[in-house]
Amino acid sequence: GNVIQEEVFSLFFLMHRLMSAGKRIAVVGGVAGGASAAARLRRLCEGCTINIYEKGKHVSFANCGLPYRVGNVIQEDQKLLLVSPETFKNRFNINVHTETEVVSIDTAKKSIVLRHQGQEREEPFDKLILAPGTHPIKPPLPGIDLPGIFTVKNVPDVQLIREWQQTHKKTNRVAVVGGGFIGLEMAENLHRLGMQVTILEAAPQLMAMLDEELAYPVLRKIQSQGVEVFLGEGVTGFSAGEGGTISVATAQRTVDADFVILAIGVKPRSDLARAAGLELGARGGIKVDDHMQTSHPDIFAVGDAIETKNVVTQSYGLLPLAGPANRQGRVAAENIAGRNTTFRGVQATAVCGAFGLTLAATGANSRTLNQAGINFATVRTHPGNHVSYYPGAKPMHLKLLFDPENGKIFGCQGVGEDGTEKRVDVVSAYMHMNATVYDLEDAELCYAPQYGAAKDPVNMLGQVAANVLRGDTELVHWHDAIGPNRDKSILLLDVRAPHEYEGGHIPDSVNIPLEQLRQRMDELPKDRTIACICHVGQRAYNGMRALRNLGFKAKLLSGGMVTYQSLSHKQDLDFWSRIGPPPKK
Repeated sequence: GNVIQEEVFSLFFLMHRLMSAGKRIAVVGGVAGGASAAARLRRLCEGCTINIYEKGKHVSFANCGLPYRVGNVIQEDQKLLLVSPETFKNRFNINVHTETEVVSIDTAKKSIVLRHQGQEREEPFDKLILAPGTHPIKPPLPGIDLPGIFTVKNVPDVQLIREWQQTHKKTNRVAVVGGGFIGLEMAENLHRLGMQVTILEAAPQLMAMLDEELAYPVLRKIQSQGVEVFLGEGVTGFSAGEGGTISVATAQRTVDADFVILAIGVKPRSDLARAAGLELGARGGIKVDDHMQTSHPDIFAVGDAIETKNVVTQSYGLLPLAGPANRQGRVAAENIAGRNTTFRGVQATAVCGAFGLTLAATGANSRTLNQAGINFATVRTHPGNHVSYYPGAKPMHLKLLFDPENGKIFGCQGVGEDGTEKRVDVVSAYMHMNATVYDLEDAELCYAPQYGAAKDPVNMLGQVAANVLRGDTELVHWHDAIGPNRDKSILLLDVRAPHEYEGGHIPDSVNIPLEQLRQRMDELPKDRTIACICHVGQRAYNGMRALRNLGFKAKLLSGGMVTYQSLSHKQDLDFWSRIGPPPKK
């Protein structure tokens, strides 16, 4: 039966390829989605005529490398240009038309109107792939168009910033508006050039993909480098200052800068699709199915301009990342070529390097899960990136979010140095296979002293989470221990050494070192919940197990004092629902 099915499919695919020969394929936009779709389609259909129409000067460039060109880490613009129009033509027989804008789509005639150097012409298509990408958000604020205010979207943008620096030799102060991927990468690179950098972020934290307690060590690291960071301060306008400077105003202050980087996000370029009558999603992106097909059967869309399904929450949204755009391009091409290929959706797996730290995440964070109404549990660990006896071990901050009923993994976040993204990638791969925390517990991963530990940080995350599910560990939520509505009936037991306790502890906690706990258990009540805490959680776990085995109501504060340090500066009730399951009313 399987052999017959395979033969039927092969025959069907061959017939479709013969029918596809001679088809006219138009691709609107290059870079990740459009370029990958065109190249994949050529490999599947030699007889198709493929044209890429790119509004900008470059059809394929490394937009993720733009901040590093500003910082001169990448020393030539040419290094950012990945595939030239000539290469597309010579290697793939694909025609590339740069500085050519598609101004309209006639869905009935199946044609597009192109504009190049002021001249317009109409071209027919059999299949159309839209990959228009995004454009930077520039809100209608006073002074937003002043000279010296830049966005970072393409190579010409970088050239403008570098030209400004060269022609304004006294340029030394820069304001970066936005604390996301581009904002932090630009801040790092401008700081590397010796500039005084100020980051202004409207949200209460940097890097929205992280939960707030994971973003806190990022904030501390950036501030330690001499960079000013103002959170919860949305920009209200810009004005020209003395000597060509720019004054950046918020409700709380005015920051003077020699130039400004706007990095407050992007919006999908969906105007062309909207004007053509194609269906859009709730977030303004182009709506597609899992074949990347739009509401018109002969028009497909890929990349940053589309709305795609989040596999954790099952909701649809925008995700401007290169990896998904590349995969979507392949899916669209394969369906045009006759294959029945589907796009699974996204987990939002992403990484950012900033000031020596690696920030990585996959899946949903606490805010997203709470907004979706999904019940979840969390554990936090702070392992070394490799064994402590090998020189150079550095701590990582990891957080795992999972289903408290069956252990299905909802998300993972990590902040640290070497090896942080590796651990998040491992969890991402397991999530892709619908794995649970028990699978992380049992994962077989590489080990050598300079790379990890026999019990890898991924194993530790799985073990801590599995202990919770099995009942070996019962967690006390942080909002019950230190929040404004904390449960005062809980006894906080700090099992660290006395000198550690004296160096900083949670108010009202009691100190009994783990080494003395068995001899001093008579000092503890059996009718109160005892929340055990240490530096990162390991000693507290051992103390909790000893107490539980002897009939005490012992629980664990996940993440220890390291987590407490990133929580203790917060007091608002909303904060707790941004980092974990919401407090019970």
